[in-house]
Amino acid sequence: MTRPLLLAALTITLALPAAVDAGPRPARSKATAAAAVRIKRGLAFAEQRCAACHGVTRNSSSPNPESPTFEDIANRSGLTSTTLRQFLRDSHNYPEAMDFKVERERIRDLADYIVTLRRTDYKPTI
Repeated sequence: MTRPLLLAALTITLALPAAVDAGPRPARSKATAAAAVRIKRGLAFAEQRCAACHGVTRNSSSPNPESPTFEDIANRSGLTSTTLRQFLRDSHNYPEAMDFKVERERIRDLADYIVTLRRTDYKPTI
């Protein structure tokens, strides 16, 4: 192959992936983007405020043996983000046990994060 042809072939080969990749991408819905933000904030909140007692990430253990891991909570039968938010608003034993109050907007973030730990192959640690 002559030098000009080789250069042209190389240019086309290098440009092809960019041209193929430059096509339209499906837009993420606003709801999906908002959920992703809530989940990220929920994880950050859990790591800051909950990890002293609870295992807050997948395959973690709780520093306090009386506190369930978030993965255990997420995999309880019938649990949804909605039921978890209700529990956190009405039934959780704070501020006495936790020594802090969870603001309403953080409750949704936290619940949305916790349900991401649900797995079909989950085996309880207890």
